[in-house]
Amino acid sequence: MYGHVETPEHWVDQLLLLRAMQAETGGFTEFVPLGFVHQNTLLFHQGISRPGPTLAEHLKVHALARIILAGSINNIQVSWVKLNRRLSQLCLHAGANDYGGTLMEENISREAGATAGQYTTPEEFQALILEIGRIPAERNTTYRRINLRMPPEPLIAEEALQAEFA
Repeated sequence: MYGHVETPEHWVDQLLLLRAMQAETGGFTEFVPLGFVHQNTLLFHQGISRPGPTLAEHLKVHALARIILAGSINNIQVSWVKLNRRLSQLCLHAGANDYGGTLMEENISREAGATAGQYTTPEEFQALILEIGRIPAERNTTYRRINLRMPPEPLIAEEALQAEFA
């Protein structure tokens, strides 16, 4: 979790620790940066934390995770239940490559004060991904591709071959 009492140095230290743990265990399939949702938390109401991450911090954490964890933990997931539609899409541009999965009843983030984390249909996920020029793909929990969802209008060959994080 980021955006409460930590500093950017803490982000780096934690990501380096995760990378070292992954080198030893190989047990992680993804990293999910979780922005602090402050509205209904005791930590915030007691004045111990700040009111969550800024827009720039959301983007920086996802970008930093992509750089530090590259080759170790290759999947950076957007926690869309904590973010709104546009911010989730921006995080995909900043370094995330996974929109995550569908949730039926998310309670933790909602009870903390988040308003974005409600049920989203697979079609809505696909639309969010297509809107930013990416191709949605269904995957299993070990990141094996199950199904590729091609956009309704075919991409031009040059667009399809562009680097994902150019």
